[in-house]
Amino acid sequence: MKQIIKLQKSIVPACDFSSLKEFESLVKEIDSVGGIGAYKVGFELGLAHGLPKVVEACRKHSSKPIIYDHQKAGTDVPFMGENFAKVCKGAGINAVILFPQAGPETEKAWIKACLKEGLGVIVGGEMTHPGYLEAENGFLMNSAPRRMYETAIAEGITEFVVPGNKPEKIIEYRKLFESKKVDATLYSPGLVSQGGSISDSGKAAGEKWHAIVGRALYEAKDKRKAALELCRELGSK
Repeated sequence: MKQIIKLQKSIVPACDFSSLKEFESLVKEIDSVGGIGAYKVGFELGLAHGLPKVVEACRKHSSKPIIYDHQKAGTDVPFMGENFAKVCKGAGINAVILFPQAGPETEKAWIKACLKEGLGVIVGGEMTHPGYLEAENGFLMNSAPRRMYETAIAEGITEFVVPGNKPEKIIEYRKLFESKKVDATLYSPGLVSQGGSISDSGKAAGEKWHAIVGRALYEAKDKRKAALELCRELGSK
């Protein structure tokens, strides 16, 4: 399975805002920074403008992968995966993030549907915020993220979201992937604005890691300068 991002390490801007003009301006300003690996767009842009228009705005200035994060896709009934995958593919999206909290049957069906459409698939398990797992009074069993990752591995997935503000959990899940003989590529949100350190999380994640950064980048006065600084911290040129 081809890697979604060609770089071993990169910064992936999390474009979690609703202004299409702001999105296009951000892409235009930072795309030439070598360490920018892809763009992650969320439901705000997607629902406000439609994914085809979001893709069109990005393609005016960039050929880099566009990752759609539906926040959280993979939580419906199994057969809806086909509809989701077709909409994303038809819009020109390159890859999607799934957080399969609806169980293994939905997870397997949605992965298969997305792969059938030629989409890259990134599977998440543990999120960054408190109150997610039962150990912190959350709804999900403590073992749930591990099971989500294991199910994804069985379906051939090699790219995963792990929480950037929890380096100890990154190490735990990285060991899981290694034990399953998976040459994993990891993506981490929860950095900078949510307290995660790019350097600490990067060390925990290993050689193939992409730092997902939102507010620290798109709220910066000088976005290109912020992108350059983030890439330097990551070790990208």
